[in-house]
Amino acid sequence: MAEHLRRQLLDGISVFDKGPHPLSLDVIKIDKLIAYIQLLDHWNKAYNLTAVRDPAVMVVRHLLDSLAIAPFISGDRIIDVGTGAGLPGIPLAIIFPERQFALLDSNGKKTRFLFQAKTQLGLNNIEIIESRVESYQPVDLYTAVVTRAFADLELTGRLCRHLLSAQGRIYAMKAQQSEDATVVLQPGMRLLARQNIDVPGLDEPRTLVVLERIEAES
Repeated sequence: MAEHLRRQLLDGISVFDKGPHPLSLDVIKIDKLIAYIQLLDHWNKAYNLTAVRDPAVMVVRHLLDSLAIAPFISGDRIIDVGTGAGLPGIPLAIIFPERQFALLDSNGKKTRFLFQAKTQLGLNNIEIIESRVESYQPVDLYTAVVTRAFADLELTGRLCRHLLSAQGRIYAMKAQQSEDATVVLQPGMRLLARQNIDVPGLDEPRTLVVLERIEAES
């Protein structure tokens, strides 16, 4: 099974590497990504961490979906808000060991899994925070927030702005493209960009919407 998952992941990564934003992952990173999926599959049987039950589908819907946004994420201190089982935060932390990641979720059984994944995979560049986003007040602000299927853009900006340093950005992964055309953001946030994302093996639209923190007008 592990070899089948590895081949599937490598096939997907080869698609990225033929495009304008290659990932070029080494063997250690590939092994950790597969180990993460195997761990998620094992825990999912008892803890219902994700609705996806087939590890081969997890490779597409969780790993490749997360990796597809990697070329567009900037910043050295990144927080994944509403991370759930660690998506997209854990795959991003695996391929960017030089960056620091915080994984925030209010669900205790999910954060227990995250602690296990951090330990078992040797991910020293992640911090796990069990909290609601509106209650979390970081001492050091983040240069980037990532979210996946979290909330609409207005609410995402409102809930996450206080986590960001000046000109920090929110990278919101979306399954549809219609919302951001008419969204009205709170003062202090602006819509910076929208990037259509192609996920190998997934015949569904994906969009990465980028919001930026700005000084609110008085």
